[in-house]
Amino acid sequence: MDLITSKLVVVSLFLVIVTMIETLAYSTRISGARVSLIATALSLFSTMVIISRFSTMFQQPLTAKLIAEAPDLNKLAFIQEQYRILIGITSVGVCLGIFLFPTFINVFSRAIIQLSKENGSILALFLKWFNSKGLRKMVTCFRLPRFSYLRGITLKTIPKRLFVINVVITGVYTVGVLSALYASMLVPKGYSQAAVMSSGIINGVATILLTLFIDPKVSVLADRVVKKQSNYIYLKSYSLTMISSKFVGTVLAQLLFVPAAYYVAWFSKFI
Repeated sequence: MDLITSKLVVVSLFLVIVTMIETLAYSTRISGARVSLIATALSLFSTMVIISRFSTMFQQPLTAKLIAEAPDLNKLAFIQEQYRILIGITSVGVCLGIFLFPTFINVFSRAIIQLSKENGSILALFLKWFNSKGLRKMVTCFRLPRFSYLRGITLKTIPKRLFVINVVITGVYTVGVLSALYASMLVPKGYSQAAVMSSGIINGVATILLTLFIDPKVSVLADRVVKKQSNYIYLKSYSLTMISSKFVGTVLAQLLFVPAAYYVAWFSKFI
């Protein structure tokens, strides 16, 4: 049986889009600081994050189907290779998000102003942008990434602890569903459901850590930049830290995948 199947391609496209949206969401705070509408920017950021994290719920049944259709001969090795491809695809999604980051800073700057005019109606915003006229406006916002964007960013302005924390959280979040599904193949049949359901615990913990340790810090910094209490370069450094650490986290996920699966397998028998 071929390693690359039609279902694997579908799941890969889904992961690319979701991961790209998650990465681009970090540009909303820079956009909000540019137009001095931080509260509106946070609303847009929250909407994007909720959509991307809710979308992971659809990932589980799609990736589970890969197990059902895998050949019985060397099934563990076959699924491990397919899942490693999916982890690699998440890295591709982050890279696409990084490439489009300057473009969506411009797009979100306009979207935030429009959202403010629409009294916070996300639906009205989508109706304004997702038509031929709105799409043409998005095309005019296109900007290639430039090294000039990094001007003024130094090791002193980059929050190193935040970088490490986000690398670990992203690594865990990336393998959450995949490790749980893989673990269901490592345990006796009676424990497989417990292993699969453990993905919710893993991703839930990662989401809580993001909410507690990362999102508030960046939001407060953006607020300080608007109030002229902090330099704009620090907000750019934070954004660079978030997207670069997200990419490193997806690479780390390749190392975490199998150990995390064995941990989930042990946990499903322990509880």
